Amino acid sequence: MFTLRFDMRAPSVGAPASQLYAAASEMSAWAEQHGCVAAVLCEHHCADDGYLPSPLLLASAIASRTERLLLNLVVILPFYDVARLAEDMSVLDHISAGRASYVFGISYRQEEFDHFGLSLADRGRLADEKLAQLRRLLSGEEVVHGGRRMKVTPRPHTSGGPTIMWGGASVAAARRAGRNGLGLLANGVVPGMKEAYEQACRQHGHEPGFMLLPERDTATNLFVAEDVDAAWDEIGSYLLHDAMSYAEWNPDNTVSANISTATTVDELRRAATTHVILSVEEASERVRAGEVMNIAPLCGGIPPDVAWPYLKRFAALS
Repeated sequence: MFTLRFDMRAPSVGAPASQLYAAASEMSAWAEQHGCVAAVLCEHHCADDGYLPSPLLLASAIASRTERLLLNLVVILPFYDVARLAEDMSVLDHISAGRASYVFGISYRQEEFDHFGLSLADRGRLADEKLAQLRRLLSGEEVVHGGRRMKVTPRPHTSGGPTIMWGGASVAAARRAGRNGLGLLANGVVPGMKEAYEQACRQHGHEPGFMLLPERDTATNLFVAEDVDAAWDEIGSYLLHDAMSYAEWNPDNTVSANISTATTVDELRRAATTHVILSVEEASERVRAGEVMNIAPLCGGIPPDVAWPYLKRFAALS
């Protein structure tokens, strides 16, 4: 059992974006038949390498090619017009027959807020305001706000709307999830998050829900190779691009998973935490132990013809 993750980075050293998007749908359809339980689609904007800016569109393409695969979308809520987002979520809920769920966050990159004409300082307020409106709209209510009268049709396939969770790596994120009665799907852990989440849940009349608090060294990009040395020679530059790109965006982040301080392929390999290439024997042992692995087959823009054997090799172990 494993999950796929796509962020669609397409740097100049990698494959063209059009090839990567086609491969994401193909891989999702194939992986559904070989033990994959979910595809995770992550959002960012204004990235030089074209990081996925529209996870709902890619999710729709994947949903049309699959039947059971769960779709987990990581969405930056402050950037959306809430009525349009509710409509898009409702339509995707019908296309996917209720297979899409959401992890909302508030972003941390100034460039993204500039892109949407918003203030970074307003992100918490915008998130709270839009989350409340969105949940009402998805439940079928008419919402009047700021002179607007909003009502979403069609109503979602899922009664009350798709599953929504909250993400982040801060006590504030944990509290926001708790007071809204949402699950907490964090991308990192700081002291007090668990306690803040549980306390906020109970203070606002909710029982604590699903909570995932990954450790800093959680492997988020796994590959399986017959020859590990040859694999690092083949795909190491793509993995390094991914690692360095996240590190550039998060220069002071010491808690989130998927961030490495490596600046060379050799350093990334020695770190052996976030971006990992396993031998067939090592991967088999971890699968037998029941580990659910996170596979990012197109990490850093790996060309599809190079990526497919790694994906198929892992799936053969599941």
